[in-house]
Amino acid sequence: MKSTLNLPQELITSIDMMNTLNGGISEPFVRVKKFQTHHQITLRIPGIDAENIKIEINNNQLMVYYLIPISSQSKELRFPRILYNKDIPYFVDVHKIVATEEETSLIVHLPFNELANGYHRDISLSQE
Repeated sequence: MKSTLNLPQELITSIDMMNTLNGGISEPFVRVKKFQTHHQITLRIPGIDAENIKIEINNNQLMVYYLIPISSQSKELRFPRILYNKDIPYFVDVHKIVATEEETSLIVHLPFNELANGYHRDISLSQE
């Protein structure tokens, strides 16, 4: 089944024009790999140095982004381009998340905590 999105031609033209005027945006490479002891996020954005990529943890969410400078009326504005924004799983040790640069990629390591193997506890009936 073919789906068509009915957008006004003016909107399509303005989106394409803004992208062209602002120099376009490089297509990011984002890959999440899952290992037995950790998850790993690999990011690579052509034309953006790894030191310009921001990594934040806020309210148990991991967000990876970089800022795009846009000039308007002789003022420079910086808008975030979000590359990754997801909840951190309960079995990841948030205090040990680290990022390293390897060649042209940024690698974010999300090591597991003791809950990665599951949680087990016997609960006895309490007498009141």
